[in-house]
Amino acid sequence: MHNQPLTPKVSIIMPSFNQVDFIERSIQSVLNQDYPNIELIVIDGGSTDGSVEIIERYADKLAYWVSEPDEGQAQAINKGIKKATGEWIGWQNSDDLFSPYAIKEMIACAQKNPKVNLVIGDMAMIDAQDQKIRNIRYIRPTYKSILAEGMVLTNQSAIWRRNIHESIGFLNEKLHYGFDYEWFLRVLKGYSAAHVPLVLGYLRMHSQTKTSLQQPQFVKEYELIWGGQRPNKLIRTFYKVRRYSMHILKGQFYHLVEQTKHFFNKTS
Repeated sequence: MHNQPLTPKVSIIMPSFNQVDFIERSIQSVLNQDYPNIELIVIDGGSTDGSVEIIERYADKLAYWVSEPDEGQAQAINKGIKKATGEWIGWQNSDDLFSPYAIKEMIACAQKNPKVNLVIGDMAMIDAQDQKIRNIRYIRPTYKSILAEGMVLTNQSAIWRRNIHESIGFLNEKLHYGFDYEWFLRVLKGYSAAHVPLVLGYLRMHSQTKTSLQQPQFVKEYELIWGGQRPNKLIRTFYKVRRYSMHILKGQFYHLVEQTKHFFNKTS
């Protein structure tokens, strides 16, 4: 292990399409990381709203960027991964953010856990003005836990080793809403993960957020991904209780209160 670099290169891919109101903040959240060895790759899908002009202003700070039509977010991310030269890879959407210490903390975790190939952190949801809505806390994910519970991790605070693409390929470009979930299922089916108990990423909720607009399409693609293999309700409940128990053991009572309030707000 003594030959491993202290600051391995991290490649962040940023897929973009018509996010002029947010993309500059997203770019800055990568460039302003408290970590010295990052390359940022921006793959724009042919934006027409002024996003390209913003990207051009940062061109000298980007490892690579392009603006051309594509067939969706998964294809854009795959384009970026194929340009990446880092030992670790992640993607950040062009309306979301990293915390200033996100990459540093995830790499530190990876170096303490050299056998893991995926590192995740916690997340906060924010609004269009960067105001926090609520925190979302996670635990170390496994294949069985996310198969049972769904997306109990997030790309907004995740990196993985680049070499796993040699064995499991790239993101599924046929999916447009569940490609991230399907990707992390494949990763966790063959590799282990570690968790950093800090908010490292921010998911922005606004009128054009994909998760706000296309709930039925999400459900349809998730069912396609599960292919009849999702555990029954009893097992799903077991994993949920297990996750909540882990939060209690960590003293994260405030998180359970937030989750409970969110549940009742959704059902009221």
